[in-house]
Amino acid sequence: MPNLPSSPPETRTDDTAVYDARDLVVNGEKANIVLDGQTYILRITRAGKLILTK
Repeated sequence: MPNLPSSPPETRTDDTAVYDARDLVVNGEKANIVLDGQTYILRITRAGKLILTK
């Protein structure tokens, strides 16, 4: 798959994977995330906030 994070996710002791959003949003603008055939868009705003839209 293209545009996958280059480093493996950090794993906490409770087995929850942790990803840096900037690794997911490789081009600095947006990343497409697919769940059950639905595509969502993850964006980082200029203020450094995350927005997830369908």
